[in-house]
Amino acid sequence: MSDSTLLETLLLVGPLLIPITIASVVMVLCVIERLMALRRSRVVPKRFVHCVLTQVEEGAVDKSGALDLCEENESVIARVFEAGLRRWGRPAVEVEQAILDEGERAAADLRKYVRVISGVSQICPLLGLLGTVWGMREAFDAIAGASAMGKPELLAGGISEALMSTAAGLGVAIPAMIAYLHLTGRIDSLVGQIDRHGQELVNLISAEALEERGSAKSRRSRKAA
Repeated sequence: MSDSTLLETLLLVGPLLIPITIASVVMVLCVIERLMALRRSRVVPKRFVHCVLTQVEEGAVDKSGALDLCEENESVIARVFEAGLRRWGRPAVEVEQAILDEGERAAADLRKYVRVISGVSQICPLLGLLGTVWGMREAFDAIAGASAMGKPELLAGGISEALMSTAAGLGVAIPAMIAYLHLTGRIDSLVGQIDRHGQELVNLISAEALEERGSAKSRRSRKAA
């Protein structure tokens, strides 16, 4: 298809081509931004998570040392860990609540712009349908005129042009819906990992966990003696 033919085809959509085009540009920008922001290395980097949990479990770092590790890292889970570490030695319920609160804020950040993509997938078909209805009205007005009597090809041509609006709307809505489903699936997976690692941290730094580890260490010391 030549450039002129493509341009002529797009122009058949009519004035609603403008909002559909704007919606498609917004959708593409949001998808690119979310794909970059939802990279695993920026949300739940495995090396950082393993480093913090392992060092806390082995007693290689204390509260301040663990907080320093989180402050040096710019990932989402670092903020969640930091909220829990500030409750180091407090009851498990309190530590878990701090992690849940920060986890909810992190999940909201991860879902940023996803509603925009969903909105594009729902609005563009409606814009296309509106353009089709408008085009059909013009086509029937034309065929009803005296000059169009006995020329059914005018009606067929008008309907064909009107349907281009629906096609344009669907052409934007379908990729937007696919992107929305992919991104929501990725977000759910990342949120699940944050929740799981947060619970692991609770089991390491809560008052109950520290007391249990201290008792186990004392028993091993007595046996060794």
